Amino acid sequence: MFTGIIQATGRVERRGTSGSGARLTIATPRPLPRLALGESIAVNGACLTVAARRDRRFTVDVSPETLRRTTLGRMAPGARVNLERALRMGDRMGGHIVQGHVDGVGRLEKVTRDGDWLLYRFRAPRTLVPYLVEKGSIAVDGVSLTVSACRGPSFTAALIPHTLEQTTLGERKPGDRVNLEADVLLKQIERMLRARSP
Repeated sequence: MFTGIIQATGRVERRGTSGSGARLTIATPRPLPRLALGESIAVNGACLTVAARRDRRFTVDVSPETLRRTTLGRMAPGARVNLERALRMGDRMGGHIVQGHVDGVGRLEKVTRDGDWLLYRFRAPRTLVPYLVEKGSIAVDGVSLTVSACRGPSFTAALIPHTLEQTTLGERKPGDRVNLEADVLLKQIERMLRARSP
């Protein structure tokens, strides 16, 4: 489980194969303290397992399912990624509950300036539309954002300067693909309502 508060960014250094999946080696500007083999880590919002580590590098295996359902399928060496280690008991919940289970890939449609902030408008897959709620939460490339407006499959989020500087979202341009994870609480509520409907 994660919170969508990015702790570091890294860069894909190598991409290889791992059976029918992929193996990514990611380098970070500084070592992630006490990063352990078998630990869960979110890479652009996708929960992966640390398979190897050394100094400022760690390796993760990416399953064929994850390659199909996320932007990791097209990720090439040199790409920068958002990183978040799994939540520990007693940690602050600064964002919202993020599972690291990407629901779909969306696209950045438009960026407009609003003072020091930037308004990012994203287009989500139709399957995510029921979970787009004004003032609700959504994870974009693993970053916890608040939906400021939504219309059909499009939603807007205001990004503060800190988020733009400390995550890869500041590099995104219109047309870029992003991983999206809807709020798990909304998904659970919808499932319960479906189960109760005749």
